[in-house]
Amino acid sequence: MTRPPPDFPMFVSVQEARDMLAALLPDPGQEDVPLSQARGRTLAAPLAARVSHPSATESALDGIAAREGDTLGAGPDTPVRLRIVGESRAGVPFTGTVGPGQCVLIYTGAPLPPGTDAITPVERLTQDGRLHVLLTRPASPGDVRREGEDFRAGEQVLEAGAVLTPPRVALAAALGHARVPVRRRLRVALLSTGDEVIEPGEALSPGQVYDSNRYGLAAMLEECGCDVLPLGHAPDRPEALREVIAGAGGADVLLTSGGVSMGRYDFMRDLLIDHGRVAFWKVRMRPGGPALLGGWNGLPVFGLPGNPVSSLVVFHVIVRPALTGHPLQTLRLRAGTAFRTLPDKTAFWRATLRDGQVHDYPRQSSGVLRSLSDTGALVIVPEGVRVEAGDEVEVVLL
Repeated sequence: MTRPPPDFPMFVSVQEARDMLAALLPDPGQEDVPLSQARGRTLAAPLAARVSHPSATESALDGIAAREGDTLGAGPDTPVRLRIVGESRAGVPFTGTVGPGQCVLIYTGAPLPPGTDAITPVERLTQDGRLHVLLTRPASPGDVRREGEDFRAGEQVLEAGAVLTPPRVALAAALGHARVPVRRRLRVALLSTGDEVIEPGEALSPGQVYDSNRYGLAAMLEECGCDVLPLGHAPDRPEALREVIAGAGGADVLLTSGGVSMGRYDFMRDLLIDHGRVAFWKVRMRPGGPALLGGWNGLPVFGLPGNPVSSLVVFHVIVRPALTGHPLQTLRLRAGTAFRTLPDKTAFWRATLRDGQVHDYPRQSSGVLRSLSDTGALVIVPEGVRVEAGDEVEVVLL
């Protein structure tokens, strides 16, 4: 059957595909969550410090706090003798004032007593009776942490859009926040298609494959901080696709794999073209060119190719940035080998990392799924650009 000319864009660029998908996604809104549930979430608003850190000028070491001027001549052969007048520890500071020739035993994180401005570590001290110590090194102001040295009360420390990694969760706690505002998780319905696709663990017949896409994509969605609505698998029948898609109610977007290429049985493509809406079909990239973006009864639909490598690569370079709101993270590295150029497509070649360089992986077929496990990077080769060994290239780390 011959189709009329399409009324939607064909062969869009990778960036256009990202932008068009992001434009169809709903605003997720925000919610407040306790810090114990914040890891991996994205801040919806900036966080300011409610306290200063450190909250007081304190010691960075165990040792003694003293006046630097009283200790300037201290050395292995010329020890300086100071009188101990008390101690300061975290939570129980010394409440008096330290005078000339005096010191206070101090422990890491303890407030610096009034009258002192420097620390000598315990390794450079010798006890001289019960009330005195001998210093074999001058006390150092460099071993003092100044009040507010890390951040001051009222200072904006974490920006909106920051992903709450474990260090940032710890930082949010130090800022004084028990709860944080985060972007609501997008709800993504996930569907795999194809008569040849069966559940892992079942007996394979000739021509069948295990459903690796569904499990790989679900893991990637969870890694993006999305809530996954699993729709399972649909065979290559239009009525079956309609029935399964009807179960995507409540989702923000539907993500499918398979059924969007040029074949006679690519019914996901036909369903959207004939009865839904298509924003674009095909992206100028390899692997992953047949990707399709559209809508079904008001629900945004992104159709990934069925080949496993294509599906996962398209997700990584197009879908992930749109879902998370964060641009694709790349770096510049030296090419250890040449990488093939394509005249009309951006290539994302799998590559291995070795000795600070990237090397071409010998098996670039979109059916070689182990290549994404064996390699650590994708080398981006723009349309028509030649890459020789020794050239600097843009790299996506996997």
